[in-house]
Amino acid sequence: MAENSNLLAEQRRAMILDEVRRRGGVRVNELTKRLNVSDMTVRRDLDALARQGVVEKVHGGAVPVVEASTHEPGFEAKSSLELTAKEDIARAAARLVPPGSAVALSGGTTTFALAHHLLQVDGLTVVTNSVRVADVFEHAQRQPGGAGTRGTTVVLTGGVRTPSDALVGPIADRAIRSLHFDLLFLGCHGLSLEAGLSTPNLAEAETNRSFVASARRVIAVADHTKWGTVGLSTFAALDQIDTLVTDADLPAEIRAALAEQVRELVIAGAEPETAAQN
Repeated sequence: MAENSNLLAEQRRAMILDEVRRRGGVRVNELTKRLNVSDMTVRRDLDALARQGVVEKVHGGAVPVVEASTHEPGFEAKSSLELTAKEDIARAAARLVPPGSAVALSGGTTTFALAHHLLQVDGLTVVTNSVRVADVFEHAQRQPGGAGTRGTTVVLTGGVRTPSDALVGPIADRAIRSLHFDLLFLGCHGLSLEAGLSTPNLAEAETNRSFVASARRVIAVADHTKWGTVGLSTFAALDQIDTLVTDADLPAEIRAALAEQVRELVIAGAEPETAAQN
């Protein structure tokens, strides 16, 4: 192909970097068309940007690299964000839960949304370190015909309360490690190929590791805005995740990269919902 010689390499790479940051990721074939250059030229540009530490190369393209986040927003600050995506994810995740299961839910606004849908599943034993999640079931049990009539048992771990209303620390860790769960639903502060699932809170990371160690099947629930964020501490690598449930706004190139890492990727909000398996 005839390449566009009007752009200097620095200009071209600046355009690529802007596109990566704006869209959350790009594919090589898209860049070749947009910039009118060869596949090899784009790959050299991505190599150069990766060496600078501003992008991370993935299969078929690149995604942005971000600095580690140490700020932990409170529950109220997060609860009004991406409501539609969280509801879609919660609905899809609830379909994965058979009646009579022992289910663990970590803290977070997405697991909080999921808890409302689990009220419709019979005979669950729910273990959670989230005060908000426990409140969902407690409130429902007080209502005529609520969760109490469906045979649901709720166990709230002890521990020290975080800004996101999760209970963490040695007491929570010991309680969780003494139990065994059929399913674990994990929320997260950040999600990336390199760091996996992460949080700014070191104690919460350790408690989440205890959850992972006690679960037969680990299901992460995270909307598209979590992609590319890296918290201070990783609590689960992507290859520890059996299923990742996310929403339809996650770009296709990122879905492709994630599908190579997790065993099953469920895209919620698309009808019918799609799943990619390794």
